[in-house]
Amino acid sequence: MSKVLVVTSGKGGVGKTTTTAALGAAIAQSGSSVCVVDFDVGLRNLDLVMGAERRVVYDLINVVNGDAKLAQALIRDKRLDKLSLLPASQTRDKDALTDAGVARVMDELRQKFDWVICDSPAGIERGATLAMRHADVAVVVTNPEVSSVRDSDRIIGLLDSKTIRAEKGETLDKHLILTRYDPNRADRGDMLKVEDVLEILSIPLLAIIPESEEVLRASNVGCPVTLNNPLSAPARAYADAVRRLQGEMVPMSVPSDRKSFLGKFFTRRAA
Repeated sequence: MSKVLVVTSGKGGVGKTTTTAALGAAIAQSGSSVCVVDFDVGLRNLDLVMGAERRVVYDLINVVNGDAKLAQALIRDKRLDKLSLLPASQTRDKDALTDAGVARVMDELRQKFDWVICDSPAGIERGATLAMRHADVAVVVTNPEVSSVRDSDRIIGLLDSKTIRAEKGETLDKHLILTRYDPNRADRGDMLKVEDVLEILSIPLLAIIPESEEVLRASNVGCPVTLNNPLSAPARAYADAVRRLQGEMVPMSVPSDRKSFLGKFFTRRAA
């Protein structure tokens, strides 16, 4: 059965679009068909990270409104046959998305692809709630800083209340990807440690993406980091994340750390 995965966070600039592209490419490399969908209407970036900005003719809004068929808007990746992109509009706003239209498009995507990965806009407004509404799985992306983690905690609450699965009383699998992590800075107290973040958010850790210039370099050339430099530390971390999503038991090396004051102060138990 196809799965819909939403990549989300409360704060902007934490690496959602980079994560969406990297996960999509890695899943496609494993042999499954994947469509990455940009829900950030008006501020689209996924087409840039995928290197497809010049190929956009129709977008998500066109398909939702019935101005174009899904097949007309889908852009197949030139490097991976099993990877496609459904871009967002750059000239409309999120109010152009309708509940019924999004539901119809998601149903069509489920029939065509093994995985549908939704790149959510930051925040808690309409675009973000529509991006997560049809999800079976959620990946919450956060940086190891207090404001980012606090906002991600709010997003976890929305995932547990605003999705179709939540309305049905079903469980939505939630995973954490911690981006831009630097253990040396964490040891100096310049950022939260892994253990602190896990205590605050209380969801399983899917991957730790280290701080690396490879992520920026890949974005600048329009290529997911898992394709641009597969041997780099971020690419290997994302590849391992995909294996975990697909049910493999992959060991994760988590730097050992002691509980900090912030971790104790912001700790909450899972609901």
